[in-house]
Amino acid sequence: MLLRNCWYVAAWSSEVTSDAGGGLLARTIVNLPVVLWRDAAGSVIAFEDRCCHRGAPLSRGRKEGDRLRCMYHGLLFDRDGRCIEIPSQDRVPPQARVRRFPVVERHNWIWLWPGNPALADESLIPDTHWLDDPGWRSLQGYTHYRTNYLLICDNLLDLAHLPYVHPTTLGGDEAYSRFPPKVERLERGVRITRWATGIKPAGFAQAIMNWPGNVDRWNIYDFLVPGIFLMDSGMQPAGTGAQAGHRLDAAEFRGCQALTPETEDSTHYFFAHPHNFALDRPEVTEAIHANVVKAFEEDSAMIHAQDAMLKLDPGFRMVPIAADAALTQYRRLVAKLAAAEAAAAAAAPAAAPAAAG
Repeated sequence: MLLRNCWYVAAWSSEVTSDAGGGLLARTIVNLPVVLWRDAAGSVIAFEDRCCHRGAPLSRGRKEGDRLRCMYHGLLFDRDGRCIEIPSQDRVPPQARVRRFPVVERHNWIWLWPGNPALADESLIPDTHWLDDPGWRSLQGYTHYRTNYLLICDNLLDLAHLPYVHPTTLGGDEAYSRFPPKVERLERGVRITRWATGIKPAGFAQAIMNWPGNVDRWNIYDFLVPGIFLMDSGMQPAGTGAQAGHRLDAAEFRGCQALTPETEDSTHYFFAHPHNFALDRPEVTEAIHANVVKAFEEDSAMIHAQDAMLKLDPGFRMVPIAADAALTQYRRLVAKLAAAEAAAAAAAPAAAPAAAG
């Protein structure tokens, strides 16, 4: 159930350098080997990481300005993926080319479309401007999972786990999980709104803000296909009007996270947790990032343990509870889109002869 016709985060911009002597990043995305590199102007190019000649990885190749040379037999490809030189012969066959993927670099993320390029609508890329907005600060994060991405989606779609999995990091008061979220359907995802009022602050925020008492906490986020998590979250002293829109003495964050399936059983996870306070204190940004990294390690341990249990009994049926509403709706949406892609792929061969005629 790996979708192709959507934008995936392929890398942080900083991962793809302009280094003339290297600068080739190999990454597998939805079972497709990809090599990312920059041309002479600094624009990101994404090729299938497989030379059309003998299938050697182009990520072991060499950049030559706007061109990429395979270092197995020397075939040279232009920035469109067309082979323009074969050292052992004068004629280059017209079919000698490699696939080039649509890419967009925006707000420090490099987005890649692995499906039908004719459907690559850039307006579907969500807004993540907090990643490079001067009014916000964060550090870049990446982790790798050896599980299917949908288990990670489940985790993010039900934050009732926060006080249990993350009691000393992002979690805090177990009373948080007793406040039910509001779940709304979106065209390409779901929106979850949870307010927990009059609870103890999470330790990571209390260490920075030093509030004298309880807080009102909010987590308002969109979870969008194919696995993009964009959250407005924070907390401030209880009863000071946060829920009415008055944010005073608040710790505010804009979580930006992206799940990119590597294969059916492995996932790339890109994340940052921008904040808009204490911008002149880098140690605060570092402390927030360290807590997020620790919390994600806690998530990883739980999800990998869950994955191991599920693999012991493929027939195991999960018992749904009310807190599963968002993840149930999201999984249904993914299944619907996957079925539509499969139907379109099945119809394509039959349609080809008619189009040719």
